[in-house]
Amino acid sequence: MHLFDVEAPETADPVVLSRLLVDADVKVGEAAIQLTHVNIKFDDTTFSGSLAVPRSSTGSSRVDLVGNALDLNRYMEPAAEGAGDGEAGSAPTELPSDLIKPLNARGSLKMTSVVLGDLELEQVSLTLNAANGRLRIHPITAGLYGGSYSGDVRIDVAESEPVLAFDEKVQGVDLAALARAMFEQENITGSLNGNFTLTGRGNELDKIQRSLAGSMSFELKDGTYEGVDVWYELRRARALLKEETPPEPRLPARTKFSSVTATGVVTAGVMRNDDFVADLPFMQLAGKGNVDLPNGTVDYNLRARVYKKPEALEGATQEEIDDFTKTVIPLKISGPLTSPKVRPDVEELLRQRVEDEIEDKLKDKHKDLYN
Repeated sequence: MHLFDVEAPETADPVVLSRLLVDADVKVGEAAIQLTHVNIKFDDTTFSGSLAVPRSSTGSSRVDLVGNALDLNRYMEPAAEGAGDGEAGSAPTELPSDLIKPLNARGSLKMTSVVLGDLELEQVSLTLNAANGRLRIHPITAGLYGGSYSGDVRIDVAESEPVLAFDEKVQGVDLAALARAMFEQENITGSLNGNFTLTGRGNELDKIQRSLAGSMSFELKDGTYEGVDVWYELRRARALLKEETPPEPRLPARTKFSSVTATGVVTAGVMRNDDFVADLPFMQLAGKGNVDLPNGTVDYNLRARVYKKPEALEGATQEEIDDFTKTVIPLKISGPLTSPKVRPDVEELLRQRVEDEIEDKLKDKHKDLYN
């Protein structure tokens, strides 16, 4: 880089960009320089394959390489001071527009493993095509925490405002491992299937997130959510309404689910979901709400239907079971996406109770008049 008068960028790991060894058969042609039987040692990563470097400014590069392990986080810009402790004023994450605009290349890349942000991908395979300020990476396939990932990513920086579009699918991903990697959370298990087709605009990641538009769908299967026991919360709310002593909680607080599904339209970074359904061993939750993607928060209003003879209703009296199975119970889910609060809607329960009492009195009056 010094030889070609290129200023080395500042990187998160100051050791990277320190070693490059290239062994190849080279053929110099009129239009391009062809490199075959290529073996590259780039820092701690090894590549093999072929390269073609154009001899004119309008020519296109060709890259077909196979590599082992690559940690892209080492090559990112260093974290700004205070960025990790929630302080305001940390440097925003920008799209590398200056790098993409002059890029004129196509090719393929296969890697044994890639670390990108908090994600660890295995057996990565991708094809790229870049020209005229437009970059498309498609198809992309990879193994992701016991499941699979496939995607189509497009970045357009040809105009004044960059556009980022992606169409991604995950299948059979270990939800516990994903939550641990992305959110440092240890409170959920199961598997994840999902489809995400979104478009955002802007130079910075935060602006792109707040402009996201498109659609999302996901399914969680056969897992548990730690920290909340929905059955206990229902029993506690009933005791409050009936002015009874609340039951003893079962610890650790845990809610099992066999399936959670949702689809929604995304506008300005917020997903509107009108078909949320969660199947639990003892009830079904259904309703609608919003997921604020930039702020990482949820706000849902649900209805719970308790099964008539649920096996999981341990410790409940017959009176409790009768109360729960004869009515639909309103629930609210709100707060941070990683640790939302799940509570019965006591205000709605009180309203229902008053309405039921009024209805009973009207029935009695009607009966008296009939008699």
